[in-house]
Amino acid sequence: MPKSPDELFAFLADLGITVKTVNHPPLFTVADSQALRGEIDGGHTKNLFLKDKKDNFFLVTVEEDAVVDLKSIHNLIGAAGRVSFGKPERLAELLGVAPGSVTVLGAINDHEKRVKIILDEKLMQHDLINAHPLTNEATTTIARDDLLRFLEATGHHPMILKLSS
Repeated sequence: MPKSPDELFAFLADLGITVKTVNHPPLFTVADSQALRGEIDGGHTKNLFLKDKKDNFFLVTVEEDAVVDLKSIHNLIGAAGRVSFGKPERLAELLGVAPGSVTVLGAINDHEKRVKIILDEKLMQHDLINAHPLTNEATTTIARDDLLRFLEATGHHPMILKLSS
């Protein structure tokens, strides 16, 4: 059973990580997010749930306006050949979220460590990073170093790469 946002917040609190969360109407796209979020400081994320031909899964998290070349990204992230978007059923199974709610914080639900987390170095230049807290009805702001600490606590060792132009 996937964790709820409240269980995510409790996990973060147990790690001594303080976050700020703003509730809002459901946001399904980056454009929705830009129009409705108001003034929330920090880097805002776009997430790509990808798979390769050998059923290896990747969560690529970049800045919301980043351009990612899906035809060549496999060379950077260590995929077995070209990548495609993962199916919604696998997204729910592995990260515990639905399309429109994809988030790096979904790593809390990847108990088997099947998803390789890739963070764009441009996004990681921000002191604060914004992501959905397992639902697209809120935005959570977390410090960059705390995000890394969270990922390590979930057993994920993110790669930070130059992914966007």
